[in-house]
Amino acid sequence: MKDGGTGKTILRALAGEVLPTPPIWMMRQAGRYLPEYRATRAQAGDFLSLCYNPELAAEVTLQPIRRYGFDAAILFADILLVPQALGADLWFVTGEGPRLSTITDQTGVDALKSVDDIHETLNPIYETVKVLRRELPTETTLIGFAGAPWTVATYMIAGQGTPDQGPAHAMRESAPEAFDALMARITAATIEYLAAQIEAGAEVVKIFDSWAGSLKGEAFQRYAVAPCAEITVALKARYPHIPVIGFPREAGEGYVGFHKATGVDCVALDNSVSPEWAAAHVQVDGCVQGNLASSHMVTGGQALVDETRAIVQAFSKGPHIFNLGHGITPDADPDNVSLMIETVRSTKS
Repeated sequence: MKDGGTGKTILRALAGEVLPTPPIWMMRQAGRYLPEYRATRAQAGDFLSLCYNPELAAEVTLQPIRRYGFDAAILFADILLVPQALGADLWFVTGEGPRLSTITDQTGVDALKSVDDIHETLNPIYETVKVLRRELPTETTLIGFAGAPWTVATYMIAGQGTPDQGPAHAMRESAPEAFDALMARITAATIEYLAAQIEAGAEVVKIFDSWAGSLKGEAFQRYAVAPCAEITVALKARYPHIPVIGFPREAGEGYVGFHKATGVDCVALDNSVSPEWAAAHVQVDGCVQGNLASSHMVTGGQALVDETRAIVQAFSKGPHIFNLGHGITPDADPDNVSLMIETVRSTKS
């Protein structure tokens, strides 16, 4: 299923080509809004069991491709599998989300496993990638992913998601050496994790920095830009042909120059920035991805159509992959996804 010049639209956009119709995929496109996903998750027993079952994880990855014909499939996994592979305890609380054992000092960092040992835990994820490369339609691009080091660190330090990532900010200020050591361990593990996904068949990789927006000024450069650049440079050295998408969510002005500062092929945008602003300030440096508000997948209607058309038109002069500005939510209406896709594919730029 290698591209081999067959012209997969996602890969063409990532290479800088301006296409008459942007390719489409959707963050969290395999998810609870789909009844078939809920049925497979029930079969798996719980979320982590689903992540670590290659056949079932591949099945939920394929479900939105069968239903909607997206131009890309994104591997079904979770950003917190890397901390688990490094030795953190990980579990999910129904209705509340993930919980991890916490790291607050150098002793906690030192207790983590070495990067060389992560694959023992993560091998099922690579098996999922191999299954997908066999079963995906030939025209569908396979995207692998990982969490960015800052975002992963916030969970490892706090033990859960927090409104302001306060515990991580506190540690980087009060115990900077331990914090830097944790970031270095996560960064090295992320490089090896994504490399293994590529070896298994991922054609694109994406780095999700969900909490990048809480970093300001020099901290954004040090903890969002620099780790993303380190990961990208390392992967490009091994796999020059594999594109990288970076997503520093809610970066605001930090989106400007992110392509050049990190070496990513595409910058994914949340919906807190307008497509017109992003076309002028971010797309000038390369491909962008985004950025319809995920709330439209709940409410639908003419507002969904109008905003979708506006985004397609705003980005029509440069390389663009259509996506949401954040993941689709469990309360989304599957019919609204169909409406979005129909609108994108019928809009004249």
